[in-house]
Amino acid sequence: MILLDTNVLIYASGPDSPFYQWARATIADAVAGAGAALNAVSLAELCVGDADPPAVADRVRRWGIGILDVPTAAAEACAEAYRQFRERRWRDSGRTAPSTPLPDFFIGAHAMIMGWELATTDQGRFTTYFPSVTLKIPL
Repeated sequence: MILLDTNVLIYASGPDSPFYQWARATIADAVAGAGAALNAVSLAELCVGDADPPAVADRVRRWGIGILDVPTAAAEACAEAYRQFRERRWRDSGRTAPSTPLPDFFIGAHAMIMGWELATTDQGRFTTYFPSVTLKIPL
């Protein structure tokens, strides 16, 4: 299974996007292979940017992509990674971070606890806070 970060779906939907071909190929390869999924966090992010939020899930499923709940077991890994992020941010810049974890931390924790590859164009945060997750990124 390959878990898809929100940005992969966004890029795959926009022919003018810089990673359009990569995103489309990544989704097609995953659907034809081990499977492709996104979680409820990514679905929410997609809905925010869509003119017809109730139709988003159906469009995603028509591409052959499964939509999954975030496992409860991901909460602890998410919290630990986000705690490290907040501490590093304060130490490195003196800036605080919101107390609620960012969506990427839920997505990364989900991929980590399931042992799945994560397709994304946002390599930095995942590499830093979820180093055991194998990333599929554009070359």
